[in-house]
Amino acid sequence: MVADFSLAGTYAFITGGGSGIGLACAKHLRRDGATVTIMGRSEQRLADGAAELKEIDGPGEIWTIAGDASVEDDVARGVGEACGPDGGLDHTVAAAGTGWLSPVVATDAEAWRAVMATNLDGAFFTIKHAGAAMARSGGGAIVGISSIAGPLTHRYMSPYAVSKAGLEALVMNAADEMGMANVRVNAVRPGLVPTELATPLHDNEEIVADYLDQMPLRRLGTVDDVAHLVRFLLGPESSWITGQCIAVDGGHTLRRGPDLEKFARLMFGDDAVEGRVPPAG
Repeated sequence: MVADFSLAGTYAFITGGGSGIGLACAKHLRRDGATVTIMGRSEQRLADGAAELKEIDGPGEIWTIAGDASVEDDVARGVGEACGPDGGLDHTVAAAGTGWLSPVVATDAEAWRAVMATNLDGAFFTIKHAGAAMARSGGGAIVGISSIAGPLTHRYMSPYAVSKAGLEALVMNAADEMGMANVRVNAVRPGLVPTELATPLHDNEEIVADYLDQMPLRRLGTVDDVAHLVRFLLGPESSWITGQCIAVDGGHTLRRGPDLEKFARLMFGDDAVEGRVPPAG
């Protein structure tokens, strides 16, 4: 007997869904029959993303919501609009994200807080509101988009790395709490995937070569590589999996994080890289 893993009649909510990994996840959910709501800050990206989703045959509808994942009211509104007529929500992806590059001692508070607001606060708001909607309707599955920067040090990318490590701790704690409500919470850890966010990395041949040296499977990832895993974790195929942070990275986490020292020195100078910045004021 072949199991039926169709998602027809289910409802999905994706932050950062207008492009990149978020949009790829939306496509996989759409293809399998779900009604998909994508949220993002750019109305143009949302419109372009929705147009791509409409090219995929599927019984579900496609909804868009302009909103900022770092703003709790926007996330709460997005979750409310993504639910079905009976208030049910089945699948959620916390994919909104941003990055930053600078030595710890040269990172200002505003940059630190901006990364935390999108990557960690946004994931918290998404899990909080989507989890509550799922608990009320009998359960569901949430996936947060982490990074290999969560478990591996990424020198000169501390705000990003810390935000992803925090996301993973949040995922594990939420999974532990919410299992009693039949809500599963997991995370995926992409390696280097060519997206707009990662453009400064994948557009530099020397940086790419270093990334590839750390991958047993020597190729960059694709958004579909990540979306396949996300779709599995959202669906009934993974009904006994929760609280996990799973790498999809060509094996990168077997080795070390990227070596960005040369580029940090060029951008910030030797004193900043070596911690010798002048005192504030």
